Amino acid sequence: MLDASPLPLVRVRDLKMHFPIYAGLLRRRAGEVKAVDGVSFDIMPGETLGLVGESGCGKSTVGRALLRLYTPTAGSVVIDGEDVATLSPEALRKKRPTMQMVFQDPQASLNPRMTLAAIISEPLDEHTDWSGERKLDRVHELMDQVGLNRAFANRYPHEFSGGQRQRIGIARALALNPKFIVCDEPIAALDVSIQAQVVNLLEDLQERLGLTYLFISHDLSMVRHIADRVAVMYLGQIAELSPRDDLYARPLHPYAQALLSAVPEPDPVREATRKRIILTGDVPSPANPPAGCNFCTRCPKVFDRCRVEEPRLAEVEAGRFVACHLYGDTNKTAG
Repeated sequence: MLDASPLPLVRVRDLKMHFPIYAGLLRRRAGEVKAVDGVSFDIMPGETLGLVGESGCGKSTVGRALLRLYTPTAGSVVIDGEDVATLSPEALRKKRPTMQMVFQDPQASLNPRMTLAAIISEPLDEHTDWSGERKLDRVHELMDQVGLNRAFANRYPHEFSGGQRQRIGIARALALNPKFIVCDEPIAALDVSIQAQVVNLLEDLQERLGLTYLFISHDLSMVRHIADRVAVMYLGQIAELSPRDDLYARPLHPYAQALLSAVPEPDPVREATRKRIILTGDVPSPANPPAGCNFCTRCPKVFDRCRVEEPRLAEVEAGRFVACHLYGDTNKTAG
């Protein structure tokens, strides 16, 4: 549920995450991969912002940079009033309880040598002085919240299904009562039959605990179910940022139009009549993006200006932000 507060909980401005490329025996710097190249958005308290795009577009890098798992190359990431990008190691450690992550692979993100109780209580061991019954009571409370049987507390990750392992990861993320959680493709490694259960759990926890999510996914149907607004990424930049219903009803950016045209339509009549947009060519390398608009090499509506001038993400309709020369110029910035 959205909070009535007018101030965003998360405010990202011109975030960049560039990775150096080294070559030769002397490991000289030969360039850089622009994984994230100037991303800006806000997330309001209690909101879920969906972040979608093709594999390799920089979605997960954005999530990791927000939590300072990667140190951003440039830009600001203000979470609950503090710029995470500039915090000292000590200050960052104190900030960690307010921001957590649910990882994509529930098996790889859990230590196979630790029991369920030890995994869930690890944040408590790191950031609190809780012990004994107090810590065990908190572990049991978290297990109840995510739908795990308390009798499983001394079992190991390999004894659980994929959906149960992801519930363990969610419980661990909730241990310190965070305000903001990055969900990095939390359902991608799960069976289709389990995905809806995990998404419903996340929605229920958000309603009960007042959580704010960045939900990263390539599954557009699930994003439509859980997100309040959706940001569409292409080659390290946001192409469109719109309210969910507006985006799915009428995408504005040519890339968003192509992406949504590929979503399966359950109605056979509508599926037979709708127009698919097939993009030609390959996605350019983030180490050598094209001049001008990143999408100009594949865009069916490209014109001369696109090849020489990079478009800026700007508000073209109420609450709708698009980085495309088709929509002219404006002085408003993304939010």
